[in-house]
Amino acid sequence: MTTPILTAENVLLHTTLNNKEEAIRKTGQILVEKGYVEASYIDAMLAREELTSTYMGNYVAIPHGTEEAKKYVITSGISIIQVPDGVDFGNGNIVKLLIGIAGKDGEHLDILSKIAIVCSEEENVTKIVNATSVDEILAIFDEVN
Repeated sequence: MTTPILTAENVLLHTTLNNKEEAIRKTGQILVEKGYVEASYIDAMLAREELTSTYMGNYVAIPHGTEEAKKYVITSGISIIQVPDGVDFGNGNIVKLLIGIAGKDGEHLDILSKIAIVCSEEENVTKIVNATSVDEILAIFDEVN
């Protein structure tokens, strides 16, 4: 049996985060707790952020590991954290939606493509940030499958 890439347990609603590092750690911790990655992947996510910001615009950040971090990925997975009050990712970039990804065997490009489709529409991001249930968020992502 394969592990689903995104489940209700991978989504956190109404989260408050104090800074970018805490946001990335929390996003990675979900991936660790749900068995998608080894704990070392979180450090690789932080290292990746040092190279270049994972802030994508439209209140969205997509923290993920470095190229070398692939060895820490057990299976592909996504974590989603809704931060209605936002968290500062530097340079005036406020993130209200964190989507952590871990891709196994090249699947990260397919995962990123689906995330890009969802998040390219400002209306979808607004719906996700304002969602009051995990099911609302999952329904938006299910539309692109």
